[in-house]
Order: sequence, then structure tokens, then C-alpha cells
Amino acid sequence: MARILDGKWVRDQILAELQPRVEAIVKVGRPPGLAVVLVGENPASEIYVRNKVRSCEELGIYSEKLTPAETISTEELLAIVCALNARPEIDGILVQMPLPRQVDSRKILLAIAPEKDVDGFHPVSMGNLVSGNPGPRACTPSGIMQILKRYEIPVAGKKAVVVGRSDIVGKPMAMMLLHAHATVTICHSRTSNLENECRQADILVAAIGRPAFVRGSSIKPGAVVIDVGMNRLATRAEAEAAFGGYPEKLADFERKGSLLVGDVHPMEVAHTEAYTPVPGGVGPLTIAMLMANTVTLAESHLGL
Repeated sequence: MARILDGKWVRDQILAELQPRVEAIVKVGRPPGLAVVLVGENPASEIYVRNKVRSCEELGIYSEKLTPAETISTEELLAIVCALNARPEIDGILVQMPLPRQVDSRKILLAIAPEKDVDGFHPVSMGNLVSGNPGPRACTPSGIMQILKRYEIPVAGKKAVVVGRSDIVGKPMAMMLLHAHATVTICHSRTSNLENECRQADILVAAIGRPAFVRGSSIKPGAVVIDVGMNRLATRAEAEAAFGGYPEKLADFERKGSLLVGDVHPMEVAHTEAYTPVPGGVGPLTIAMLMANTVTLAESHLGL
């Protein structure tokens, strides 16, 4: 029977290990500091930010939430980021995406000082990842590596396939697996014979953003499957497209009015060695690694 890789169990370990590090930083004179910029009123973003702020409070990290209006210009948001760059008590800066259409997101991300790039998205951080130098790492891929490590899943010498090539997950994920001595293939929407490529994987990471896209026929028996997707099915048509052959899932939809599903079909993973569920798999690790990055940046800034 396939093992369920419990992200909450891994998250709790990481947060427990961070607690004494935060206490040591506080003894030096101040807590680690994280600033989160949330533009406008995006309900999903508000939930994410609320969870990040709560995690900071529980760990003893100072958090500051800035909420500029939806109408903010690129220049006005750049001024906010530059002011945060200059504040020594702020160790990490996070600008919650997506930003309004009129804001140049790339300019904003480039304006964050690399030494405060808590998300690990800055080109300097990506360059450090590629070259193997220290620096903040993208949180979701880092969390996945922690799942593999703490569940003692071998990576070295394994064939890993990453489905998705985003700067946030796909590309850094592939590089982290490569550094762990896996043989890595990156696939995407234009990959020829995608199903066959996926079927070669000992470790399959699905991060393509399409609900229940990876079916059981694409998964090698005994593979480890990491599902990064977080897709909400809000209409009956969407639920039927994903789960047409599974009346129990359609009944779940009728009862709840919506379904949360990953990029891997959840009813077709029984033949795997292990898999991450949605929810409760990769998701909890993203915020845990954000906290870890904040603490590590604070230690660096204070010379610890």
C-alpha cells in the first residue's frame, strides 16, 4: 500500500528546530524580522498572508504587514520596497503575488535586496542555487527536499522528472534534485510524449497547475509522487472533467460545493511507493521554509 507523505509532520519538525535558533537571535538583541507586502484585497492571498503572520507569531518572529491599495503604481510600490531594504530590523521581504496589472512585478522582485530575498526568487538567489553557493532557496522546492530527506527517500542516482518549468517551483526544484545527485528531466506543456517521460520517473514532481492532470497510466509502479498542485474545482463541469469515472468524488463535490485537488489524480496513486496528498502534503512546508529562510537571513545579518 502506498505511503502517504505527511507534510504537517515534516513542518512540525522544522518549526520545532527553528525555535531555539529564534531564541538565540533574540538574546543578541532583537527577533528575526519579516515584512509582507499585500497589495489590494485578493481573498486567496489574504489567507496565505494570514497564515504566514500566524507562523511568525508562534515562533517569536517579528512580522509586519503592509497593505497598499489596489491602485498603487509601480513607482509607489518600489518606494515601499526600497524603504524596507533600508531597515536593519527587517531581515526578509516578501511581496505577495499576484500584483495588480498596472504594477511591473519583475521590477518589484528585482528591487528586493538579495540579502533580504526571503522567497528565493531574485536572480542573485537563483544564481547562488545554480552554483551551489549559500543563500535563500525557493520555499516550495526546499520543502519538497525536506520531505524526501525526512522520509528517508533516496534521491542520489534516481531518475527524477519535474513537470512544470516555473521560476517558483519547476526550475529550482530541478536544480535542487540535481544537486542531490538525481538525473533530472524537466517537462512542460509542450513536451512530446509527456506520459512516457513521466513513466520513467522514480521521483515524479507534478507542478503544472492543472487539476488531476497526471493520471495513473503516467506513473511508474513504485514511484514516489510529489504533488505541488493546489486547484479548486468550483463547477460541476470541472468536477466531472477531473473525476467523471469516480462517483464518490462527484458526491464529495455535491456535498461540499467545491473540491481541492492537486495536479495528480488522487484516485490513481495506489500503485506508487509514496505520495503527497492534497491538501496536507507540500502546502504546509512552503510556510515552514519561509520561516527557515527568515531565521537564516537574520543569523547572517547579525553575524551568528
